[in-house]
Amino acid sequence: MKKKILVVDDEKNIRFLLQEELTDEGYDIILAESGAIALEMISKEKPDLVTLDIKMPGEDGLSILRKIRETEYDLPVIICSAYSVYKSDFSAVAADYYVVKSSNFEELKTKINEILGSKQ
Repeated sequence: MKKKILVVDDEKNIRFLLQEELTDEGYDIILAESGAIALEMISKEKPDLVTLDIKMPGEDGLSILRKIRETEYDLPVIICSAYSVYKSDFSAVAADYYVVKSSNFEELKTKINEILGSKQ
């Protein structure tokens, strides 16, 4: 059975690019453009892993991460942000990994494979 990944990013192009890249890796991908939608999707879809942007309109990714941890402590979350400054933020420590966005998704794909490969 394919592992399911929830991609949370307010940028449509990033969501679709990640969807394409991760589908090519053999994962089922679901998408959310906001933290509120992501929380609903986690409850309904039960993903195996979440990639989460930090800078989003409304509630930011770190706030959403705290809410995820309140109910889904064991759900792996990878912060995927263009802002490396948040890497040292105390709240980001609750994430399993922190990957800085770039045009090359190899680091992200490697982290996902490490997490989901070890959960099979």
